[in-house]
Amino acid sequence: MIGAALLGFAAIFVKWAVGVSPLAVGFYRMLFALPVVLYLALREGAPQANEFRGIGWAAFGGLCFSLDLWLWHTALHWTTAANATLLVGIAPLWVALVGVLFLRFRLGRWGWVGLLLALSGAVSLGIAAGAHLGGGRGEFLGFLASFGYAGYMLSLSRARITLSAPRALAVVVCAATLVFGLLGMVQGISFHGFSSQAWLALLGLGLLVQVGAWWLITWGFGHVPASVGSLGLLTQQAATVLLGWLLLREIPGFGQGVGILLILGGIALAATNPPVPITRK
Repeated sequence: MIGAALLGFAAIFVKWAVGVSPLAVGFYRMLFALPVVLYLALREGAPQANEFRGIGWAAFGGLCFSLDLWLWHTALHWTTAANATLLVGIAPLWVALVGVLFLRFRLGRWGWVGLLLALSGAVSLGIAAGAHLGGGRGEFLGFLASFGYAGYMLSLSRARITLSAPRALAVVVCAATLVFGLLGMVQGISFHGFSSQAWLALLGLGLLVQVGAWWLITWGFGHVPASVGSLGLLTQQAATVLLGWLLLREIPGFGQGVGILLILGGIALAATNPPVPITRK
């Protein structure tokens, strides 16, 4: 939850990175984080034989994360930020359903209630921010992005079975840097010519968000089920509202306050009623 709260700074830094294309934002976010995460990973020593499967899961997670961010950034060109963020926010539902349908987990009644409360809070925040639910290209891309985000959460959870948090995060960042760089070159975007404010925002995005926030989140995924961890990431939406209030003077209204309370209440309820593996008798 602390990591997800720091993740709320992502939207602030992206707003401050004026004139930087979405792919360039993703690339520099990963590039500035890369030296730090590599240093933390190298301190762990050489990889052990039992870690290679985890490295594969982390690399796949980096691909999913890149897909999620690319689709989400593209969706923002076709719909409102509230619409795109709202649709990406349903990712925990896919994580929970994958656990129940394919990973032999059972989610109790109160766990489902907590999940629905948190998702209802996400809906409340989106609607309060001016979302207009409906069809369209942006909505479709935002919906697809939620699958990428869910795939990232599930892959990260699997990677953390054998990998430490620093090593898993380093593999994710390496994979995502490569993906964003290749996509940027294919599309012919500009990687330079930005203002000093934009460069500082990109630096903050790489160090505070990608290193600080995601190190905490990656560590957390090694200690809680993927469905609970992904649910905790919904704290980002509440944090973004609060940070927007403090730093961008975007004062939250009554509906946003209700959404924040629903998210925090849902997280607390789901965390105390986590999914449990189904054992054969």
